[in-house]
Amino acid sequence: MSEEYAIQMKGITKVYPNGTVANQDVNFNVRKGEIHALMGENGAGKSTLMKMLFGLEQPTEGEILVNGESVKLSSPTVAISKGIGMVHQHFMLVPSLTVAENMVLGMVPTKSGMLIDYDHAVQITEEYSKRFNLPVDANAKVMDIPVGMKQKVEILKALVRGARILILDEPTAVLTTQETTELFAELKNLKQQGYTLIFISHKLNEIMEITDRMTILRGGRSMGIHETKNVTPQEISRLMVGRDVILKVDKPKAEPGEEVLRVRDVEFVNEWGKKMLDKVSLSVRKGEILGIAGVEGNGQKELVDSLFGFAVPNAGTIEVQGVSTIGMNQRQLREHHISLVPEDRMLYGIAGTATIEENMISDRAGDPRFNNGPLFNMSAIHKESEQLVKDYTVLCKSAQQTVGSLSGGNIQKVVVAREFSNDPVLIIADQPTRGIDVGATEFIRKKLVELSRSGIAVLLISADLNEVMELSDSLIIMHGGKIAAYFEDTESLTDEQMGRYMLGIDHQSPEEIRRVCHE
Repeated sequence: MSEEYAIQMKGITKVYPNGTVANQDVNFNVRKGEIHALMGENGAGKSTLMKMLFGLEQPTEGEILVNGESVKLSSPTVAISKGIGMVHQHFMLVPSLTVAENMVLGMVPTKSGMLIDYDHAVQITEEYSKRFNLPVDANAKVMDIPVGMKQKVEILKALVRGARILILDEPTAVLTTQETTELFAELKNLKQQGYTLIFISHKLNEIMEITDRMTILRGGRSMGIHETKNVTPQEISRLMVGRDVILKVDKPKAEPGEEVLRVRDVEFVNEWGKKMLDKVSLSVRKGEILGIAGVEGNGQKELVDSLFGFAVPNAGTIEVQGVSTIGMNQRQLREHHISLVPEDRMLYGIAGTATIEENMISDRAGDPRFNNGPLFNMSAIHKESEQLVKDYTVLCKSAQQTVGSLSGGNIQKVVVAREFSNDPVLIIADQPTRGIDVGATEFIRKKLVELSRSGIAVLLISADLNEVMELSDSLIIMHGGKIAAYFEDTESLTDEQMGRYMLGIDHQSPEEIRRVCHE
């Protein structure tokens, strides 16, 4: 029976030195030539299981078989030698090198034993690109190619190294609908050629479309293997989180009030002289969620950086409640009741070695409520943090636990607890549910709607089309540093339409776009 399996992980248990049990007696069996989904909430043990399969971690107990052979995957090099490749969620590419150079990193073909044989690198790239129907530009620098092509380069890199088993970690996180459609066609092509694919995703519609079978983890244990065609999205959610998850957001109709955020003709040129924002104008009003969609790299990051003081625009104005915020630092912005849920929670959202409590009160440590003269009022701080842990359902032993020891979904809850609870007038939510489980996603989306309906202005930036369409009252699509389209409501908007604007195929007239300013 084992000959039909590419991967068999038997009785896998992983206990970390601090006593955390990441996986407990997990069985994970993947047939040759299938697309197999691995699902579960953050903290369910998916990442740890895949790290063990790729040689980044070692199991405490259990056995791993590759093509029926018992193996010890002591490093990624060993895993690659056994035909296992991993395509990471965050691309592992060198932006300043060409596609061909990235393709052969670590296995560089040389001339006369010294110089890189660039022509050979290009030849390898073009050969594999054609063979697997994954079109890439071998001579283009990675920094200049679209996200969808970067994804193809990552897959080709693994195939060039001899992978027959591919682990794909959230492969569509930053792709448009069209790019996702192309990727799925390419994955199906790989499957037809006998390749085995492990597909990790939080997008249930994608799981239903692309996979043959699925393994669901909950609390470090397997909830069993299921034929995809035999389960519904609701059943998957219930198996993942132990309850029904509302997949559609219940959103009362917005009743927008006065203008809170006013952005006019903002321009930003990056350090390489490329114009990343080109006369961007928009308004966000009290009680509404304005969504921003677009392929990453089209100005969203630069807009958020400009709004929250990480960058200074080259031209234009930004005002919150009539006050110019350009040149303000983060402390001053917070004093004007502006909150940010940052795109990268680990880099900008938390101090990983600090406690949950310290992270939650870091923006309000100077508040008189938490100070007794020169000393902190620890009683008030404990009370505040414990209430936030409760209100935001942060799964932890106590507020004194180190925040870096939490799962991704719970780390994000710590971030939103801080940002949502300090009396904001404007919340900038940048990829608020990226890479977190459906339970935490549902909670954060509900909170954003609830806060907007209480009168707070919300600017939502998300690469998740479902999220941005479900949550937004009105919607902007960005392309090439400009607003390509504005929709006053998202009711009749399809993701196919959105994809055309996101890819720059369609573009609204200046008059249509100007409506976002409500003037």
